[in-house]
Amino acid sequence: MNPFKKLAGQTAIYGIPSILVRFLNYLLVPLYTYGLLTQGEFGVVNLFYSYVALLMVILTYGMETAFFRFSETETDKEKVYSTGLISLMVSTGLMLLLTNLFPKTIAGWLQYPQYPNFIQWFAWIMALDVISAIPFARLRALNRPIWFSVIKSVNILTLVLLNLFFLLLCPYLVQRFEHHWIGAAVQIIYRSDWTIEYIFISNLIASLVTLILLLPQVVHLRWRFDPVLWKTMIIYSLPLMIAGMAGIVNETIDRILLRYLLPLSPADAEAQVGIYSACYKIAVLMVLFIQAYRFAAEPFFFSQMKNKDAKLVYARIMDYFIIVVSTIFLVSMLFLDTIFIRLTGPEFRSARAVIPILMLAKLFLGIYFNLSIWYKLTGKTLWGALITLIGMIITLTLNIYWIPLSPDHLIHGYMGSAWATLACYTAMMCLSYLIGQKYYPIPYNLKKFFGYIGLALVLYGISALAPFEQKLTGIGFNLLLLGVFIITVYLIELRIPARKF
Repeated sequence: MNPFKKLAGQTAIYGIPSILVRFLNYLLVPLYTYGLLTQGEFGVVNLFYSYVALLMVILTYGMETAFFRFSETETDKEKVYSTGLISLMVSTGLMLLLTNLFPKTIAGWLQYPQYPNFIQWFAWIMALDVISAIPFARLRALNRPIWFSVIKSVNILTLVLLNLFFLLLCPYLVQRFEHHWIGAAVQIIYRSDWTIEYIFISNLIASLVTLILLLPQVVHLRWRFDPVLWKTMIIYSLPLMIAGMAGIVNETIDRILLRYLLPLSPADAEAQVGIYSACYKIAVLMVLFIQAYRFAAEPFFFSQMKNKDAKLVYARIMDYFIIVVSTIFLVSMLFLDTIFIRLTGPEFRSARAVIPILMLAKLFLGIYFNLSIWYKLTGKTLWGALITLIGMIITLTLNIYWIPLSPDHLIHGYMGSAWATLACYTAMMCLSYLIGQKYYPIPYNLKKFFGYIGLALVLYGISALAPFEQKLTGIGFNLLLLGVFIITVYLIELRIPARKF
């Protein structure tokens, strides 16, 4: 089968259900920001999820990618699977023990002494998600994207439905049937003074449901732990954990630093985090595609590594990837004010200016993921750790410098965080390309790289400089600009003869 069609098909299978259902999950943002949560409460929610994202990388310590790599090189794939899973189960058990013994101490370290119950809930959420990681990786390695997508979809649907149940249906039933048995029954499981709590409880239940659905990947397993294999996997995966840790710092540390570095009271700083986080989430279209693509691409890249034309395949895939992400960027920017910004409540839109910067940053992150395949294929994962660490240094340095600046400065506060994100991913993308061309040269088409992204930026600039009083006229003009991009790309690609691999 044509490798491009295979990758596109698997990306669609992984991605379409995931994108549709995750977009449904994104619709929780309007639920939260149109009056249900204050700016500060939404900031607290995002801060806790930022902490969890950092910890998840440590708790999985690169075992997913190690599983893919050693499943290709080891003849006994089940032994690789059970060794990785047992390793994660033991380390996760230790984490659960510590967090349940000292929840108040940990909450105090985070300067949230009023929320020790959150620490315990999130410990269980992380434990369930970590244990699910290797079974999910196995589904990908076995080329079972449909079942993978079904379970992911059930997870998100459970999360969404429970949010709607606790945050909308329960208060409605309590109020509507205040003096009826229905209202009394609901109050057995519902507390009117809880809001954030139900967001986290919904996540905990959804993670439990997911692990239950993955049990068939575990129950028939022949449990074996190979210490020699485990040591080899750890040596391979620890640099990936460092890279992943640095990567997640680049993704999430800005919200944490905003909370502690803004020259504001804690409550006001949390409100700024909430505003920034709401606009940050508008980059969801780019993130969803990249995530779906990554699920399909990582096992695909490894499966192609022995193909004599592998490098040509990787280069052509990059062309297609650039086309898709440039289109997503342009669509999001052309229709930002007419569609996408309305997915956040009016009180959360003051950070609108960060959206184009963050969208471009996510585009460069997707390109970096494509470029980074060279160090995974060659086993030079230390380079991946080093590149991502450099990105982390850029992120931390620029955030620490820009966030505390007063509004008199051109870049300050969350605008500094957005520009720091863009600078970080630009540097990582460039470093990965330059170093990768030395160790594993791939003939990427740089003209297309700069041409398609540059055209998207120019067309967005034209749209931004040509505002229309009539909304429909502006929509029509933006559709015309989008058409120019699509036709230009089509005509360029039409000139390239199809190559058989």
